[in-house]
Amino acid sequence: MSDTSIESRVRTAVAAALDKKAFDLNVLGVGGLTSIADYFILATASNERQALAIADNVQEQLRVEMKLKPLLVEGTTPGRWILLDYGDFIFHIFTEDCRRFYGLERLWGDAPNVTGEFTAEEQEAAPARRALKKTS
Repeated sequence: MSDTSIESRVRTAVAAALDKKAFDLNVLGVGGLTSIADYFILATASNERQALAIADNVQEQLRVEMKLKPLLVEGTTPGRWILLDYGDFIFHIFTEDCRRFYGLERLWGDAPNVTGEFTAEEQEAAPARRALKKTS
């Protein structure tokens, strides 16, 4: 039986975004502050095309691995702020200027940043990749 817990779904979404080179990714635990979602995932893309690629990959991976479709998708045109609402978590994908302008981290400043719970494997692999690059 596959793991369909919210943590597993968020982990799948985070991995899909990182696969498409999303950066400054943060997972905020907003469940104690609001009833709209348990987690907000915030990610940055270099441009609108990359934002769309990240959004597409997140949707595809959740559909294939978890049989999950978003309840709502907003902002794909023009793609500066794309919102994927999965009910218990909401994935925000921004271009850099849009993320700075709206500052969701400031608005949700009381929410704990729990990114490490969802990217631990990725963070453990990163130093190994850097070490390989330095020695080659």
